[in-house]
Amino acid sequence: MCGIFGIDGRDDAANHVYLGLYALQHRGQESTGIVAWDGERMRIERGMGHVADVFPASALARLSGSRSIGHTRYSTAGSSVVENAQPILVKTSMGALAIVHNGNLTNGLTLRRRLEEEGSIFQTTSDTEVILHLMARAPRTDVVESLTTALAAIEGAYSLLLIAEGFLAAARDPHGFRPLAMAELDGGVCFASESCAFDLLGARAVRELEPGEVVVVRDGRVESHRLARAGTPRRCVFEHVYFARPDSVVFGDSVAETRRRLGERLAREAPAPADMVVPVPDSGLYAALGYARESGLPFELGMTRNHYVGRTFIEPKQSIRNFGVKVKLNPVQEIIRGRRVVLIDDSIVRGTTSRKIVRMVREAGAAEVHLRISSPPTAWPCYYGIDTPRRAELIAARKSLEEIRAFVDADSLAYLSVEGLLSCLGGVRSSYCAACWTGDYPVSIAGEDRRQRELFPAVSDEPG
Repeated sequence: MCGIFGIDGRDDAANHVYLGLYALQHRGQESTGIVAWDGERMRIERGMGHVADVFPASALARLSGSRSIGHTRYSTAGSSVVENAQPILVKTSMGALAIVHNGNLTNGLTLRRRLEEEGSIFQTTSDTEVILHLMARAPRTDVVESLTTALAAIEGAYSLLLIAEGFLAAARDPHGFRPLAMAELDGGVCFASESCAFDLLGARAVRELEPGEVVVVRDGRVESHRLARAGTPRRCVFEHVYFARPDSVVFGDSVAETRRRLGERLAREAPAPADMVVPVPDSGLYAALGYARESGLPFELGMTRNHYVGRTFIEPKQSIRNFGVKVKLNPVQEIIRGRRVVLIDDSIVRGTTSRKIVRMVREAGAAEVHLRISSPPTAWPCYYGIDTPRRAELIAARKSLEEIRAFVDADSLAYLSVEGLLSCLGGVRSSYCAACWTGDYPVSIAGEDRRQRELFPAVSDEPG
């Protein structure tokens, strides 16, 4: 998923980016980086790990300037190494350019191979670098024209920030898969994947970028450009289900309120004979509140989370993901012992995590465990920036509802319907991408994912 933040017009730009990335840490914990323009040159700091670890005060002190962008990464294309940490900084005939990117290019490998055959030399295995090579091969006096020319050649999902010597640019793909918003801060203009980053800085949210829009900040002015190739909006609904922080506003909707509505609808679609509603923290919390409110069952915090452990779904190593379940979550035996529990979670991917959680609740003494999922069955992989595994590893692609129930060892299991989920979202239902549940991909993948995994197998691909 990745988180991106950028700002122009503040003397301490990198410090603001640091704080913005801190608020977006939930979007990626693998690596992070910041680049800043000081009026003469671009300086970059990046490394593997969390924002607070990579950026001590000494590192931030080296990043002077009034224009800066940053990135916090979890890999979906390209291996988990420091070379793939962003921003990516290059020198071109148009001057220095640096880019950060959230999303996946579905034609990235095709373009990369063509560029390599024509003589381009890549320094990373990330699809993001393709954009810079396309710009370098199409230089323009106005670098913004070079950027829009490059964007016209790429397909898939991207929200990105790019800084050059004269401007900061923000761009969103024509389908608007990934979120990207703009705010004002004491005369500066900033951009972020989620509004929670603005809240931390006290910035005033202005608006979300439109699908296919390129916003350029230069010389204190804000310009808006449109990509020639129009697309039908296909906003990623999984942002509301899982990834975004509940205190964010994404695609115009409060994430917390959307998750409450999902829980309420789930209670109407799949009631359970139980004594209490218990969320799987933290992503199941607001859906569980909605389920409890609609069902009339008491809401209980029957599981506690160790907040010093990262989100296991986006950890790059499978061994960490499995170990993290027990490290991260623990049932509160005094609350659930002898009780019939409705356990609320946001999704089931491989099923192994859900199985361990259900068994932990049983071992803590629950009389019954009724598992309710606030999204439909994830039966198709995502090619637009979410690290779902191959389809063969998705439990809903291989097993029936009853087989999944038996595998996770629940007394009953129910998912929210696709129709039910879409009814809880604002705007036009067809403006959301639900391919991970329906298999209806709005942008053709043309075998890109298979070739990507053959060339650059991600370390998160082992089944489990």
